[in-house]
Amino acid sequence: MSAIDECKKNMEKAVEHYKDELKSMRTNRPSPNMLDNVVIEVYGAEMRMRDVATVAVSDGNQLIITPFDPSTANSIAKSIEKANLNLMPAVDGHIVRVPIPPMSEERRKEIAKDAREKGEKTKVTIRDVRRRSNDQVKKQKTESEITEDEQKKSEKLIQEFTDKYCKQVDELFSAKEKDILEV
Repeated sequence: MSAIDECKKNMEKAVEHYKDELKSMRTNRPSPNMLDNVVIEVYGAEMRMRDVATVAVSDGNQLIITPFDPSTANSIAKSIEKANLNLMPAVDGHIVRVPIPPMSEERRKEIAKDAREKGEKTKVTIRDVRRRSNDQVKKQKTESEITEDEQKKSEKLIQEFTDKYCKQVDELFSAKEKDILEV
């Protein structure tokens, strides 16, 4: 794999990771994705929510969790309580109901700040990928694997990828921030 292909792949991976982090961040509207990172201990193993239940939005302010195995409902409720999401699930027969209280302005700002920090970390990761890729290209040049023109062309392309993916992170953050701060 060339330095350019590896660079692009690693930058895309960083952006995808950031997208996944944003999905699990709470907005003022309930979303089934907000429980994606909750780990449930069932059958002597730790599993993700999507592996043990379906999550749906009901009444616009409540999540309904339907476990694939009804005996896991209590474990799911306990895991949600432990997940530090400020949610209070209630087991109702074979389903788990999770009322989603409106967020305070302070909490919304806190979540937006967290999204910004994670975005900055993602951009640092992208710049680290750029540095490693540029080092790899320079090494290829010193070992006479590529010409100086190819080196300059590769470095320019790597910088274009860096700008593109950093811009993408900024756009993702702006959209999420708007969603979080919306009342």
